[in-house]
Amino acid sequence: MHLHVDEEITFRRLEILLVFMETGNLARAAEILEISPVSVHRALHALETGLRCALFRHEGRNLHPTEAAQALAEVARDVLRSMAAGVRSTREVAGYSADRIRIGSLYSLTNRTVPTLVMGMKLRKPDIQTELILGSNADLLQKLRDGAVDAALMGTPEGASDLESEPLFEDDIYFAAPVGSRYAAMEQIDLAACAHERFVTLSEGFVTYSGFVDSFRVAGFTPHVVMKTGDIFSLMNLVSGGVGCTLLPGRVRTVMPQKVQLIPLQSRYLMRQTISLNFLRTRERDPNLLALLSVCRMSKAELG
Repeated sequence: MHLHVDEEITFRRLEILLVFMETGNLARAAEILEISPVSVHRALHALETGLRCALFRHEGRNLHPTEAAQALAEVARDVLRSMAAGVRSTREVAGYSADRIRIGSLYSLTNRTVPTLVMGMKLRKPDIQTELILGSNADLLQKLRDGAVDAALMGTPEGASDLESEPLFEDDIYFAAPVGSRYAAMEQIDLAACAHERFVTLSEGFVTYSGFVDSFRVAGFTPHVVMKTGDIFSLMNLVSGGVGCTLLPGRVRTVMPQKVQLIPLQSRYLMRQTISLNFLRTRERDPNLLALLSVCRMSKAELG
């Protein structure tokens, strides 16, 4: 069934009607609405035009509501109340200014970066609940676009014109080997000399995996990968257990198993990750995201 309401009848004009009905005075209604008395009068007249009936009796310069105006005002209260609730619930479904914020993050950021930002949000907006969702760069990018997370802490995605990205820190990639390996005494690693080494790595889609591939492309060979895993802590344990070597970002240094050693790469192999806060440009005015963005900017010195 097609429902039609005359275009002269708008939410704003219904709001003006209600304020006028409550005050009974054009000047007072205009003051409350921060518009001119003439604008109030025009809005009321437009409602009469749209309804095709009189809403007020003119007595001199005064307007007196008719029973029709009383009936419209009663409906208008319900309509505006319902629409306000609808706007609020729609925003909550979309995550806009809800009572929670869903933050996506790489596993490697849960030791320092995530706790710092969560505590900052608690101080800034104590009523907001924070939900943490972990994944790879590719997972988090898709979740952002699907609306499954509100913001993502990850490697800055390339060519993502639909995102706002706030750089947090840069991180170098290191060669990771078991303590006591033949690489232990080396000051720098020449990847070209590691062609016969066994390697373990993260699955495709992680920003560290991208750095892994790029470094070996420079080295000129395809590494012998004996195992892939879906999180960086499992990857470090594989190195600790002697399954293979890998490349790791420096930020994991404080949470590495004791049997893993990080060794700098020669400069020609060096890959640097930029970690950033990312969210959709269409959400750039969301109060919760603006608060998180402010926390990130104030906490940059503590995040790397």
